[in-house]
Amino acid sequence: MLDVLRNGFKCYGKTFKVAYFQPNTGMNPETIALYRKNRLTVTRQVTIKTNGIPDIILSLNGLPIATIELKNQLLDDEPDDNLSDTAQQKLLRKQLTRTKQPNLSYFAFTATPKQRTLLLFDEPGETGQAPFHLYTMRQAIEEGFIKDVLANYTCYARYYQLVRRSETDPNLPRRKAAREIVCFIELHPHNIAQKVEIIVEHFRNHTRHKIGGGAKAMVVTRSREQVVKYKLAFDHYIKDKGYTDIKSLVAFSGSVPLPEFPNESFTEVRMNGGIKSSEIPEKFASKDYQVLLVANKFQTGFDQPLLHTLFVDKRLAGVQAVQTISRLNRTAPGKEDTFVLDFVNQPEDIYKAFKPYYEQTPLGETADPQQLNDLAFQLYNWRLFSEEDVNEWCEIWFRSKTSLTGGEHQKLNTLLDPIIDQYKTLEAAERDQFKSQLTSFRNLYLFLAQIIPYQDSDLEKLYAYSRFLLKKLPRSANAPQVDLSGDIEMKYYRLQKISEGKINLNEGEADALKGAIAVGTRQPDKEVPLSQLIDSLNERFGTDFTPADQLFFEQITESAIANDHLKQAAQVNTKENFAPVLDQQLENLFIERMEGNEQIFMEVMNNQEFKQVVFEKLLESIYKQLAIHPTLNRRLEGGEPIAG
Repeated sequence: MLDVLRNGFKCYGKTFKVAYFQPNTGMNPETIALYRKNRLTVTRQVTIKTNGIPDIILSLNGLPIATIELKNQLLDDEPDDNLSDTAQQKLLRKQLTRTKQPNLSYFAFTATPKQRTLLLFDEPGETGQAPFHLYTMRQAIEEGFIKDVLANYTCYARYYQLVRRSETDPNLPRRKAAREIVCFIELHPHNIAQKVEIIVEHFRNHTRHKIGGGAKAMVVTRSREQVVKYKLAFDHYIKDKGYTDIKSLVAFSGSVPLPEFPNESFTEVRMNGGIKSSEIPEKFASKDYQVLLVANKFQTGFDQPLLHTLFVDKRLAGVQAVQTISRLNRTAPGKEDTFVLDFVNQPEDIYKAFKPYYEQTPLGETADPQQLNDLAFQLYNWRLFSEEDVNEWCEIWFRSKTSLTGGEHQKLNTLLDPIIDQYKTLEAAERDQFKSQLTSFRNLYLFLAQIIPYQDSDLEKLYAYSRFLLKKLPRSANAPQVDLSGDIEMKYYRLQKISEGKINLNEGEADALKGAIAVGTRQPDKEVPLSQLIDSLNERFGTDFTPADQLFFEQITESAIANDHLKQAAQVNTKENFAPVLDQQLENLFIERMEGNEQIFMEVMNNQEFKQVVFEKLLESIYKQLAIHPTLNRRLEGGEPIAG
């Protein structure tokens, strides 16, 4: 080849020059012009006649003159002796498809880039700068293209105390039990009733007059069960109040059963009076509906310019917080502002979520490629499968797909069957941990292989193997549910406004976006006593109730027990028949104890839902202590006649 470059080649007696070397002098313009016409090209990863695939080929005027093999501590360029030549070539081709292709260009448009998006597209251009064009949230707000959704942000805090009712103190899985306790609080009728009252009254007094009387609101809930209970409480409240100027729609997927309605199942269509899911945006845009209650729907991409107010009853963080709250940022004629009322998140949480996307999004710590090797080591350390198992499976898988016979497909599954059998012998927590690590390896390899040109055949083989092993692993059996019904009850509860005003994103510095820096490290759930969980949650959420709050209700109970009229009524009536008698006396009992308890007295007198919850609690406590004849009570409840 060098001889051809130097001397050219002859064809039918005529010599053809294929390259022009630098002339010794610049005296001859023609030889200089010919020299400048030489073209050196660089081509990466081309299959050559020997079936090798060099990293780089250098060509002069189209003729290959040199190959280059790149060496990297993360790359394994040694041939894989565990696979046949055919399987090796197939495996290598598969690896190459994951890297950036020189003939493809990708363009991304997003207001909330994730860390992996920045990593995939953050390839310096000709100027050495990242190829990002920024039109920031701040600029869009200042130029009036979107509204500042954090300009009017009000946060409420809930204060409560839980008590354990059961005599036993069982050990329970910490994470599952904690979730169940939080669920108990979130779904508690008094919790939802108080929030519904705040939502409805705020909408009627403030929101509905905005945007020329066409403003709408959305309520974001944490779960399907919660949104169903919100809808039931919402409709009950406006019916009880006789309001005709506010109607709601609900959005959730599937069918939701409720323990208190054992023979019913709630669906979106049924609760919306026959309106289909696809019709909700159009119906909500009409004048017939003002409030949309949602659970994991309409929180991204939903475009309704008349949406003015957002009520948040769900933990939000990061991109999800920005996307959800930004449902309000659309502009519309007459839309001067927006409003957010948040029952769950704190102002500093929302600031932290929005700040990285307000101006330039900083990139934080990236995943360490060594994590793949660590995860691979952990997976092999389970001793469910060996490198020999992986090689045997990959030898079949990386043959040409068209040549795989039915028997070979069956063989692929047969090779995985012993792994499945061993997997089933593990404890439930161990199965979850192994599956988590296998999933983490699969996802991390697929991501990093787009950024780093891995040519480690062992990692590629384990990736292919893990993909199909994950598909064959049996689904986790439904773990026994933690049932805390009857074990805990809410002793105190109060909602209190803690902040209102603007969350200022112009101040401070944004935290960098973080990616997968510690994957596959989740530990099995540990069991802790129920009492310890309750104490930790009480400590975390606090109780802003003074002792007088509890003392107030205890004094009411003591006064009722000392009342001869109530005592006589309790001893000769069922609890249901005793209830109206207590109801008649309750207001007098409250007034007697008003002095020094004005705040909680006003809450009881002015909040019917709260008063009803208080009444039911007092009824249970007072009747239990006054009805001192259990046999008589059982006969009354059974409808038995009482002898004179």
